[in-house]
Amino acid sequence: MPTLKYLTAYPDTLQAQVSGLIEQNRLGDTLRRRYPEPHGIRTDRALYDYVQDLKDDYLRQAAPVSKVAFDSKIQIIQHALGLHTAISRVQGSRLKAKHEIRIASLFRDAPLPFLRMIAVHELAHLKEKEHDKAFYKLCCWMEPEYHQLEFDVRLYLTWLDLSGERLWGGD
Repeated sequence: MPTLKYLTAYPDTLQAQVSGLIEQNRLGDTLRRRYPEPHGIRTDRALYDYVQDLKDDYLRQAAPVSKVAFDSKIQIIQHALGLHTAISRVQGSRLKAKHEIRIASLFRDAPLPFLRMIAVHELAHLKEKEHDKAFYKLCCWMEPEYHQLEFDVRLYLTWLDLSGERLWGGD
């Protein structure tokens, strides 16, 4: 049975089901059937517009986001799919924060629900810094299927770890 490092927090019964799919060589097909097509967001500008639309819909009062980009330097190995950073600088007598969101370039070719889950996660950090109950409540408010999508992304990462093959294309 392969090590399911992205699924260690899930129950043994669920891990056994995933192991069964892997042994039957059906994990990739299952993901492809569930999410048949990649999204069409290719540029950093299109990604910025997409994330900004989400922010406008759900977090109008939150601090503005100055930059959103795909980042090829984000390593999945470091357990990061996206990063939210706040860069503080002095402007006169005030301290001003600039918020940036970076999403792993692996998700340039992923299905839109995967990208949405990651964008929602990083946007939630504008309001909630810690991964606590309030943070996940906010994520679920912005994306009701958040937990299922997070699980499916973990399945995709497991697939990539075992096969090295991207399911929806790749650069």
